[in-house]
Amino acid sequence: MSYIHRSLERKFLKMSSAFKVVMVTGARQVGKSTMLKHLAKDTGRVYVSMDDSDIRELAESDPKLFFQMYHPPILIDEVQKAPALFEQIKILCDESDERGRFWLTGSQSRKLVKKAGDSLAGRICILRLFSLSAKELEGRPDDIPEDYALPSLLQRSQRIVDNDIQDIYTRIWEGGMPDMLSMDAELRREYWNSYIDSYLMRDAVDDNGIQDTEGFRKLLRACAAFTGELVNYNDLGSAAGVSGATAREWVNILQTMGIIFLLEPYHNNELKRMIKTPKLYFCDTGFCAFLSSWTSRDTLMNGAASGHYLENYVVSEMLRNSYYGEKKINLNFYRDTNQKEIDLVMEMDGQLHPFEIKRAASPEKTAIKTFSLLKKGGKDIGTGGIICMAAKPFPIDSENSIIPVNLM
Repeated sequence: MSYIHRSLERKFLKMSSAFKVVMVTGARQVGKSTMLKHLAKDTGRVYVSMDDSDIRELAESDPKLFFQMYHPPILIDEVQKAPALFEQIKILCDESDERGRFWLTGSQSRKLVKKAGDSLAGRICILRLFSLSAKELEGRPDDIPEDYALPSLLQRSQRIVDNDIQDIYTRIWEGGMPDMLSMDAELRREYWNSYIDSYLMRDAVDDNGIQDTEGFRKLLRACAAFTGELVNYNDLGSAAGVSGATAREWVNILQTMGIIFLLEPYHNNELKRMIKTPKLYFCDTGFCAFLSSWTSRDTLMNGAASGHYLENYVVSEMLRNSYYGEKKINLNFYRDTNQKEIDLVMEMDGQLHPFEIKRAASPEKTAIKTFSLLKKGGKDIGTGGIICMAAKPFPIDSENSIIPVNLM
């Protein structure tokens, strides 16, 4: 299988030219090692993996000797398995002004990020990689929108095939794990079962001290059942047979493992009566679909939860844009105590861009009426609209448009 270019490559290489150490974290199997090995190809950079028990033992017992054997510039894979290296990396960083001497990968964990941040403060840039995005899967350039005005949307639509519900739900159901691209439904099912047993449960026990693995499995499935909804820790705990406090702790662990993310509600001191509860989404919709036993694209597409999955898909694609792009982007949603809601609020360049997400191809244009609630917050309201299954962009008013899902 040929290499699929990742949108994070641009930012990674830029950070490597500015920082002495760059580390890529992310959930298991999202392609961290593959990306860095591709970027290191034909550069003379040494590659070592801490999966090798002999190399790992040397790294832990004698870090100084390790770096005498494996000279920088170096790519160290699975560095979380040899935390003793960090102090020696710090010493070597201080001996040279060379940038990008150390490329590191590590599975996402609180311990790893804290250890790296504490040991290498001021020397390290930590980046995050997700599973493959729609752009990456289609081989499209990293064309993160500069704005969401109609002319920009129309220009983008000329370079992309028309939006198609079956294509979108294929993406949603399959997800973006690189190893699964050529797998059929049966292989996918066994891959995910192995992924849970080999990675998630082991990390839950080894890295996070969870003993009740059966309860943790139940919570994982409960999270999938509640995707796109406000987090209710008591309900999640009840489904897993644990307390609400334990459910909250486990949800935080799933976040640090890169499995789920919590979208925080938009908050502004000028806006009163705002809720404070986040919404829960999965980083990879294919994993979410597996956990909820959706056995095919069509059953998911026609099922009662199809709207929640579309929302999860759109928000997770936008999340990738916010991490990989050059601009600082904040993503939130709006909901007040009167149950008024805006599915997604993007803050970029000092403006708020509001979006509703609908499964329909011809959604009711009145869906944007809640956008006016943001004006009370005192910030400029930029372009936005309804993200939906329409084939082409179309104006709603001077600021908002019908936006096909595949243009995000």
